[in-house]
Amino acid sequence: MGQLTEEDTILQIKIAERIQFLRLKTGLSQTDFAQKYHIDRQVVNRWESTRNKRGVTVYSIQKFCRMLDITLQEFFDDDKFKEKNV
Repeated sequence: MGQLTEEDTILQIKIAERIQFLRLKTGLSQTDFAQKYHIDRQVVNRWESTRNKRGVTVYSIQKFCRMLDITLQEFFDDDKFKEKNV
């Protein structure tokens, strides 16, 4: 797979921001969130990174959703995903 398009990059940023928003709603820092869910803090950091060229897989998003006991639909049911990307 080649370079990300501008549209892909915008979606990647929206996903990272959504993960960070939902994690912050838990009141936990990245470190505390990682400890609570028995994952490496760097994983949380990577999920929330808007600079990560690889982005987050749908499997990682699903894992994150399970941690928060929400569905993928609830994750993506946010106004930022309803906006036109470009």
